[in-house]
Amino acid sequence: MNSRRTCTAAAAVTASVLLLAGCGDSGELRSAGPTSTAVGPARLWPTLPPASAAADNYGSGHTEVVKGITAKGDDIHRVNPVEVVRAQAAAASASPNPSPSPTNVVGLDDCGTEASTKCPVLKAYYRDLTGDGKDELVVGIRLPKGQLAVRCYKFEDHKLTQIMGTSDAVVSVEIAGRDVILRAVADLPGYEYRTAWSWDAHQRAMLPTRDEILRTGPPTTSTPTPTPTPEPNPTTSPPKPKSPTTTPSAPTR
Repeated sequence: MNSRRTCTAAAAVTASVLLLAGCGDSGELRSAGPTSTAVGPARLWPTLPPASAAADNYGSGHTEVVKGITAKGDDIHRVNPVEVVRAQAAAASASPNPSPSPTNVVGLDDCGTEASTKCPVLKAYYRDLTGDGKDELVVGIRLPKGQLAVRCYKFEDHKLTQIMGTSDAVVSVEIAGRDVILRAVADLPGYEYRTAWSWDAHQRAMLPTRDEILRTGPPTTSTPTPTPTPEPNPTTSPPKPKSPTTTPSAPTR
């Protein structure tokens, strides 16, 4: 930020003293003190061979074609979210190779044409998450033990495809730009997990691009100690009132 000021003098003013008076030193740059030296990262165990495979299959980047669900013009708004979840549940139960992240959806029979409080499929949301100008379908599904599954769908080559699927003890879900952000309960009191899922054009799926644990507990504030009110001393007598001053009257002739 440039804090130097530009001084413009009138044509009639030519004296340098007046120019100096127009530019004070209140806006000059001041030193903020010495800057600490930057220290680069130091690699530990440089001879350790790097791993070539993941330790576990977390299901990241997993996509799934939902069979039997179509829509005119690939309009995602014409898709019934409950029917999508039902189709996936039926396919999972009949498949010899279950999904790497299976979810047990119960209560689908309570989902009718009208809104039901017992239906595990929540209200659907639509947002362009891939940047292609078309909306994707975002579905939330209540699971046993207080968990929530979040799934995203889009049409790929005229096939309805699940491009994101995760479940957790979710605190809240929001969409920021093209990211789906999940806040979940952590196993540490006063903390929570926050994961941002973003579209990856190479994987053709939503990936957990940012995963962090954050402190959310209430700040520790000290309670101010009340100042005691001094009690009056019972041995102290109140001050006596001053006697009124008598003004002498004028002599009588």
